[in-house]
Amino acid sequence: MKRLVVTADDFGLSLQVNEAVEQAHRDGILTAASLMVSAPAAADAVERAKHLPSLRVGLHLVMVEAWPTLPPAELPDLVGPDGQIRSDMGRLGLDLALKASARRQLAAEIEAQFRAYAATGLSLDHVNAHKHFHVHPLIAGLVLAAGARHGMRAIRVPRETRAVLRAAEPGTQAKAALDTAPWAALLAVRARQAGLLIPDRTLGLAWSGAMTPARVAGLLTHLPDGLTELYTHPATGGGFPGEAPGYAYAAERDALIAAESSAAVAGIPRGGFSDFLT
Repeated sequence: MKRLVVTADDFGLSLQVNEAVEQAHRDGILTAASLMVSAPAAADAVERAKHLPSLRVGLHLVMVEAWPTLPPAELPDLVGPDGQIRSDMGRLGLDLALKASARRQLAAEIEAQFRAYAATGLSLDHVNAHKHFHVHPLIAGLVLAAGARHGMRAIRVPRETRAVLRAAEPGTQAKAALDTAPWAALLAVRARQAGLLIPDRTLGLAWSGAMTPARVAGLLTHLPDGLTELYTHPATGGGFPGEAPGYAYAAERDALIAAESSAAVAGIPRGGFSDFLT
């Protein structure tokens, strides 16, 4: 049986993102959004979510390349001179392995983000992370521990089915996410051991920032059985702090409201992760 969660990441990053999330939920196929609790437009995102009771909202943990929740002075190993969390993922991951102080600071920041989410009053549908940094084994342990304290029931495991990509776009040469695939498999095992709901597959990895209407319609047309999360980055336009270079934000918004997408999901049970908990 097919089941589908359609998620927008970076909710709260900008008004352009928030506007697209609201439009895609009201007029399209979007069912869930992942909130960056300390991003510039987070307060606006929370207010919109409270007026969209059928939109399932979760926590988009930020542990690289964005705004921390704790004061930068409390995170000397994690932030750069600009006060934002460092963007050098490889080096940051190594520092976490080598420096106990960095691990303590990250644990405190993760806890602060869970607490900030709880303070919004929104139900916690799911948890994932900016740039999927939660697949790092050390970070995964911190997230699972904090999540257990804060009622986390579902977590994204970024594993994409290559056959679906080839069916959706014949001839595609999309590369495998070799940097996350082994760690994602480990995260899946740990998440199941913790009793968490995880998707059978996550679509949007290879074409992140390029989920055009044609690609989304193709993916939905060839959706396998099981629980699929299709995640996107919609916005009404670019030009905001924190945007990813080269991302086709408006095209991803268009994909979520396209008639072809709505037709492709007809008859498929959709919702947030909390709608599929047993």
